[in-house]
Amino acid sequence: MMASRFALALIALVATTLSARADVVDLVRVAKAERRLELVSGDRVVRSYAVALGANPIGHKRQQGDERTPEGRYVLDWRNPGSAFSKSIHISYPNADDQAAAKRAGVDPGGMIMIHGQPNGYGWWSWLVQMFDWTNGCIAVTDEEMAEIWHMVEDGTPIEINP
Repeated sequence: MMASRFALALIALVATTLSARADVVDLVRVAKAERRLELVSGDRVVRSYAVALGANPIGHKRQQGDERTPEGRYVLDWRNPGSAFSKSIHISYPNADDQAAAKRAGVDPGGMIMIHGQPNGYGWWSWLVQMFDWTNGCIAVTDEEMAEIWHMVEDGTPIEINP
């Protein structure tokens, strides 16, 4: 009896693991106007999250301090488990076009744009904070959602941020 329970538990664990791996996230898509982040596998959305954006969310990020979230296609290129927030994954802003535009305008394009959870120690209030655009240009989710994104999205995954 005990052996059969163990076998069933093991089969369930293997099936869950294989199922999770079947949903390889090959694109992260953000719709700023909808405050929505989607994890996409092939042509299928496998997860969807409500997000908070930069405090000045309309339009593309142009310079340091404008509190805008960039728009365009970037790459999630590295992650920081020791972030001031509950984990963070870096977005490759500014790209060459962003840098050139900032140089022409005589401004610093800014950087360190991330997908991240809540400030460390304050995850309990995400039910309230996530109702507002509060970041300096990053994309914020709850701590629980960030843990899921962290697990499902690999470095090198493209991110498409739409207006």
